[in-house]
Amino acid sequence: MSDKAQVKAIVGGYVVPVDGDPIEGGTVLIENGKIAAVGTDADVDVPDDAELIDAAGSWVLPGFIDAHAHLGVHEDGEGWSGNDTNEMTDPNGARFRAIDGIDPYEPGFDDALAGGVTSVVIKPGSGNPIGGQTIGVKTWGRTVLDMIFAEGVSVKSALGENPKRVYGEKKQTPSTRLGVASTIRDAFTAARNYAAQRDHAAGEGKPFDVDLTKETLAKVLDGELYWDQHVHRADDMVTAIRLADEFGYKLVINHGTEGHLIADLLAERDVPVILGPLFTTKSKVELRNRTLRAPGILARAGVRIAITTDHPVVPINFLVYQAALSVKDGLDPETALKALTVNPAAMLDLDDQVGALKPGLDADVVIWSGDPLDVMNRAMRVFVRGREVYHFDEETGVGVTEERRYRES
Repeated sequence: MSDKAQVKAIVGGYVVPVDGDPIEGGTVLIENGKIAAVGTDADVDVPDDAELIDAAGSWVLPGFIDAHAHLGVHEDGEGWSGNDTNEMTDPNGARFRAIDGIDPYEPGFDDALAGGVTSVVIKPGSGNPIGGQTIGVKTWGRTVLDMIFAEGVSVKSALGENPKRVYGEKKQTPSTRLGVASTIRDAFTAARNYAAQRDHAAGEGKPFDVDLTKETLAKVLDGELYWDQHVHRADDMVTAIRLADEFGYKLVINHGTEGHLIADLLAERDVPVILGPLFTTKSKVELRNRTLRAPGILARAGVRIAITTDHPVVPINFLVYQAALSVKDGLDPETALKALTVNPAAMLDLDDQVGALKPGLDADVVIWSGDPLDVMNRAMRVFVRGREVYHFDEETGVGVTEERRYRES
């Protein structure tokens, strides 16, 4: 029987399901890569053949989610040869797909596991007004095909400094905020017209030439894909809201650096925010109002927040540290854990697979030495789809990840 198929019971720990109350002396039962039951040790019926994993004195949580990362497409330490984040030759790159650039052997995936991160939504960068399609993957697998858990998540788009700088340097449109918004508006108008022509041709039984760029944007218009909007400044967020109103797509703000300045508007409009990175310097004008107080301000206003590293901007294993320092600056600790788990899952419709310790979800489980919001604690054992893929060796003081590469016996 493969490791994934084994029945496991993590017993005796302080279980934090996140979507429910913590359980002292709790059990998480894993069967066939899924969570089968969660409850007290007395309440969960553990099969006789289950592998027992003692978590006494430890905290047990769902694996964390980074909902905005460039893991595998912007490889650590590789320079230009490992950077496939932006195809900065076409302002409308809706047909581009992050999956086509992911290297699962880059060290960032091991770092993710060491930080308790088991799921990521990998996105193209922000060099284009429309950057391309995102992909939800696990942080362990031998190939990207093993790692996928959500293929159709969203399309990445960018407003503000990045696209206007990239194309301004090329002396072409878009070189201003006006041009960036116009590029997005023109693309959706063309996609809407294309979808009408396509549907008419189908109704007439006539052939029709498929355009992958417009097909992708038509899916955004139909609500099949979210619109992940890179945006830092408050005025650009208002532009993002106006464009979403105009075309009716599902908007998720990414970065949201100045979101706390319009927290009431974001809450009123029920616009979720994937916030961060929070450890960077104020390296450009758009970041001048970056603050660790922002997560707390947004959450108290009623905005659903997630926290991101934007890896490799901030190392992905520092995800939980950003949450911890946000708590220091006013974020409620319970909300901080939600911002790493149930919130990113819910805002991108991934909560039927990940984000909580709940029967039926993927068995992405992390045993921590204690409260993960205490920076002195660490991930001790990490399970992805029920398979133990990482452990911290206390004797050597080194984390050990299960081998990904094929080895001859």
